[in-house]
Amino acid sequence: MISGPVTMILIAITVLVSWQAFNNPRLLERLILWPPAIDRQRQYDRLIGHGFIHADWQHLLFNMITLFFFGGLIERAFEPYIGKLGFVLFYLSAILVAILPTYLRHRHDPHYRSLGASGAVSAVLFAFVLLSPWSLIFVFFIPMPAILYAVAYVGYSIWMDRRGGDNVNHSAHLWGAGYGVLFTVMMEPRVIGSFLGRLANPSF
Repeated sequence: MISGPVTMILIAITVLVSWQAFNNPRLLERLILWPPAIDRQRQYDRLIGHGFIHADWQHLLFNMITLFFFGGLIERAFEPYIGKLGFVLFYLSAILVAILPTYLRHRHDPHYRSLGASGAVSAVLFAFVLLSPWSLIFVFFIPMPAILYAVAYVGYSIWMDRRGGDNVNHSAHLWGAGYGVLFTVMMEPRVIGSFLGRLANPSF
C-alpha cells in the first residue's frame, strides 16, 4: 500500500536534512539535542530539530522504512478526526514528548547528545499496534503479530534503558510509544474497547 502524502513529505524532509547533516558538521551540531544549548542559549528548536537528523545511513533507513510502512496507515486513520495538519502536529509533538524526559535528565550534562526520529516513529508504530494488534509485521524478515512485537519492544527498551552503554536513547523509544497510544485514545476513546475486542479474538 502506498504511504500517505504527508508521511512521504516527512520522510523526504528527514532524508534531505539528515543527508545534508552527514556532510555538514555545523548543521549537525546546530540541530542535535545538546541540553546546555537549550538551557543556556534558549535554542528550543533543538527539541524538534534533532528528530530530522541521524547518526548514519543505517539509522536513517531503519526509521524511514518503519515510518513508510506504518505512517501512511496512521495518517489515513487519523485524518477523519484531526486532518492532515493534525497528523503533522502529532508527529512533531511525538518528537518533543519522546525527548523531554531525556532532556530533563541530562539538562546540565555538556557531554550528552541525542538525535534521530525514533521517538516519533515509535509513536506511529504503537498507534498502529493499538488499532491492529494482530496484524503481522516483519522484524528482520520474520513475521510477528504486532502486539507480540510491542510487548517485546517495550521489555527490551526498559531493560536496555536501565543497562545503558549502547548509545541508543531507549527512553525516547518508550516515551514515544506511550505517547502514540495515549494520543490515539484521547483522539478516539472507543479505540480501547475495539483494541480489547480484537485482542480477545486473534486473527492473522
